Amino acid sequence: MEYSLELIVLPVSDVERAREFYRRIGFREDLDYAGGPDFRVVHFTPPGSACSIVVGAGIGTAAPGSAENVHLIVRDIVAARAELIARGVAVSEIFHDPEAVLFHHADESRRQPGLYPGRLSYASFASFTDPDGNGFLLQEVTERHPGR
Repeated sequence: MEYSLELIVLPVSDVERAREFYRRIGFREDLDYAGGPDFRVVHFTPPGSACSIVVGAGIGTAAPGSAENVHLIVRDIVAARAELIARGVAVSEIFHDPEAVLFHHADESRRQPGLYPGRLSYASFASFTDPDGNGFLLQEVTERHPGR
């Protein structure tokens, strides 16, 4: 049996503000549907992704801004970071874990500045949030592990 991750619901407090943000950073708006005053779904897909995000009203009970560590995989983290900054997003400096852990620690004190030495695939990150505080990580992946 195969499973495909298709959609992530991001809790937001202001649908229009979130819609403007995701459009500005280059996500494709696939759907904006309002089913009455208490139900709205706005569906976005990041460029090159098979998985999408949804923001809206009446679509979940999580607190706005409570999503953490939504990974956006990029081939060139330096270029991706620069593009987001050019689109008005506050993006952290690039960081890595000195132990070559291919997932970041929640404890930010373990972050080392800059690209991982030798630019090891999966090992370099940068972070940003949407207007509600939902947290994203850019992760540079240049070579996939076997089976991916």
